Amino acid sequence: MSLAILDVDGTLVDTNYQHTIAWYRAFCEHDIVLPVWRIHHHIGMGGDQLVPALTSEQVERERGDDIRDAESRCYRQLIGEVRPMQDARRLIEDLHARGHTVLLASSAKQQELDHYLQLLDARELVDGWTSSADVQATKPAPDIVRAALDRAGTEAEQAVMVGDSPWDAKAAARAGVETIAVMTGGFSEEELKDAGANAVYRSVTELRKDLDGTRLR
Repeated sequence: MSLAILDVDGTLVDTNYQHTIAWYRAFCEHDIVLPVWRIHHHIGMGGDQLVPALTSEQVERERGDDIRDAESRCYRQLIGEVRPMQDARRLIEDLHARGHTVLLASSAKQQELDHYLQLLDARELVDGWTSSADVQATKPAPDIVRAALDRAGTEAEQAVMVGDSPWDAKAAARAGVETIAVMTGGFSEEELKDAGANAVYRSVTELRKDLDGTRLR
């Protein structure tokens, strides 16, 4: 039996653009106006990484927590628009049918993760999950992936990560885990492969159709 580590935001639920707008509004509240495309290219990073990456270490020290609080508030206003990706729940069912342990590797706040589990009707279907409370540093740091490995009691060589962003692939690679990527987060095949993804699919549906051609067969 192997471990399937599934990213949530942007992979199983369609959240990346809502998060982009929330971050844009949060930065604007602090008189920092950033191009939306730049913010989008950092979605998938945790907030502890995203703020300094888009601004500076000084902004992180002086206003990082306030900006993250503003993003959380702005995102709560948009979370009602979030929907599951097509076939996301069926992917989890397929993985279980093939004998895999399935863990959700999320750095979302527990309240957001609870909402996603309800949307996916997956609370009783998955074998466990992580949240921001489980790690000290978020993607592209490997902490989330390592937390999933520890929770499952599985070695990295027996695990596969499914994600949608370059930050998923980089975090998994730093933990010694292979990544299969889907393009549902708005990143190109080239970006995902450059970050270390071993295979890239246009959608969750396309991945499901080719599961037998992957290590998740």
